[in-house]
Amino acid sequence: MIQDHPDRTSGAQLVVTTADGASLRVLVEGRGRPLLLVTGLGGSAGFWTGSAEALGRSFRVVRFDQRGIEASTRGSAPCSIEELARDCLSVLDGAGIERAVVLGHSTGGCIAQSLAKLAPARIEGLILSGSWLKPSRYMAGYFGARREILASHPQAYAASSVLCAYPPAWIEANWHIYEAALAAAPKTAAAQAVMRERIDALLAFDGAAQAGSLAMPTLVLGARDDMVVPAFLQEELAAALPGCSKTMLDTGGHLFPISRPDAFTSTIADWIGRLA
Repeated sequence: MIQDHPDRTSGAQLVVTTADGASLRVLVEGRGRPLLLVTGLGGSAGFWTGSAEALGRSFRVVRFDQRGIEASTRGSAPCSIEELARDCLSVLDGAGIERAVVLGHSTGGCIAQSLAKLAPARIEGLILSGSWLKPSRYMAGYFGARREILASHPQAYAASSVLCAYPPAWIEANWHIYEAALAAAPKTAAAQAVMRERIDALLAFDGAAQAGSLAMPTLVLGARDDMVVPAFLQEELAAALPGCSKTMLDTGGHLFPISRPDAFTSTIADWIGRLA
């Protein structure tokens, strides 16, 4: 079900209701080739605000708050990467888009891989940004520790996210990002429950078996100084995908779409521009 649908081409805000009753807030900006942006663990459409402004000059950009995040409600379905991929299909349907380039960052890249398995005909191109292929001891250790911190020290949870996600000099020069993250820390039991189930979902994701069957054009995009999803995991992902392109920025940390916005958006636009 679609509500609040003033314009499907530029500046629209939609509410898409999934089969299990989640209401997803969707933003559609710009005109041109459709580009679906899928956020990582935080799940907020706001992550893409700067990227959407730049990319919206060339593409019809679609972004959304994932279930249980910000303006979107939780619904009743168990949280899994595959369920979050089904939500992406609901968003595309709600926006009236048959095929799109799909860009997923971090956990969003896992969701994008699952979406490519579920509905390959809906994906014109796949961009996996700061993402990974399958479980690893590093990811289990890092996200397991964050999960344990979450309930007892939500601000420490938020602090650990920011301090690990950006180059130290960058966050020192942009300290308002740190302060904003602490202010938005998941303090309520409901918000913490949503984060815990999302962490469990990302740790359970294993795309290794399906990787060889993903035939659409694919770009793996990462940063060599990423301490959340280290470069070796991104290299592993690229090696498992037949014929994919790969671009590794020298710096930027895990959240390089924010710390390296010009390099990020120009790489995305150039790669999409070369698609047939």
